Amino acid sequence: MQLYTKSKNTFFGDKNERFGGQYVPEILYPALKELENAYKNIFHTKEFQAELKELMTHFVNRPTPLIYAKNASEILQNDIYLKFEGLANTGAHKINNAIGQVLLAKKMGKTRIIAETGAGQHGLATACACAKLGLECEIFMGSVDIARQRPNVLNMELFGAKVRSIDSGTKTLKDAVNEALREWSKDSINTFYVLGSALGPYPYPDIVRDLQSIISKEVLSQIKHYFTGMPDYMIACVGGGSNAIGFFHAFLQKDVKLIGIEAGGKGNNSGEHAMRMQNSRDAQTGIAQGYKTIFLQNQEGQLAKTHSISAGLDYAGIGPQLAHLGKIGRVQFQSATDDEVLEALKFFAKTEGIIAALESSHALAGAIKLCQTQKNKKIIINISGRGDKDIFITAKYLKTNIWEDFLGEEIKRIQELKAIK
Repeated sequence: MQLYTKSKNTFFGDKNERFGGQYVPEILYPALKELENAYKNIFHTKEFQAELKELMTHFVNRPTPLIYAKNASEILQNDIYLKFEGLANTGAHKINNAIGQVLLAKKMGKTRIIAETGAGQHGLATACACAKLGLECEIFMGSVDIARQRPNVLNMELFGAKVRSIDSGTKTLKDAVNEALREWSKDSINTFYVLGSALGPYPYPDIVRDLQSIISKEVLSQIKHYFTGMPDYMIACVGGGSNAIGFFHAFLQKDVKLIGIEAGGKGNNSGEHAMRMQNSRDAQTGIAQGYKTIFLQNQEGQLAKTHSISAGLDYAGIGPQLAHLGKIGRVQFQSATDDEVLEALKFFAKTEGIIAALESSHALAGAIKLCQTQKNKKIIINISGRGDKDIFITAKYLKTNIWEDFLGEEIKRIQELKAIK
């Protein structure tokens, strides 16, 4: 089957099995047409790309390093390399996309930015980009995710963004996406919707992929310092899939095995995981939130409940290009459970001094499992972000009593401070 490196007529794939498109209310078609024109006539100009490169270098802090994981390599008997996006400004790959879309919005004359977020990193990156480029910013976030990612919410507000809590549905990312789309439909003339992953209606999947492809372009250059030829395997976690498609893009037509790791969660029953590409009984092709892809659905065809220890991976859908790549066999999909993720996080923290985000720790868990069957291979793992943001999740699992005591003492100190005021 044909490999689509970009969409054709808004879709990835042939007529028999294609993903993507534009399935939105009629009121949003002019906004998408305006965005498509900006993508074709502004985004690809030398002037825009030069300004974007300047921001990527001096504000985002690119290139991020490719690190040889010597200690882990010896233990796992393979050569392990880590692409560490955690050293980008705001601590994750999300800033690559956010700074590009906010810059495009400014060139289009927009005055207000809206965005949705799950793990909080996209919201944080968008708020950061708006602070840098001087645009008003409002972030939509499920109330469950707000509770799970409070440090990121605090930082978004420090950047000057308004964070709107969403209490509908499961109170997570999919509900935040719905509310953001409704808000955009009310005022698309002044408002630009910064979409955080490589999904949604065309042209978002292409725009996000292009902005995130800087990850794989850097890897392609950086591997020359370590070895000749191509790596054997490249592994990335997959929620919506922005870090994965950016990490894979420059290698899609090269002889490299590409593996995406989904959230295996707590088990295989409905609502316990977010595995869309591994023949889950709940996974079916469908249309939601403006595009066609593979979604986890309940018996009524509605988006199903999902679970992951990682707030960034519990989305019910997957980017349309990744769905296409999975269907034609170019990307192999596997999964990691919550427990495997925590073990992988601890292993790489202790052996390599890197605390990966829970999302990225899925990719690390996938690599550890791969090493049980493969030896002497060159394996590159995308560490899409740092684990600082997850401390309120990881600490209560890994240091239960110590963390409980710490929080109790912090509450006492807050109450004492309030009494003094």
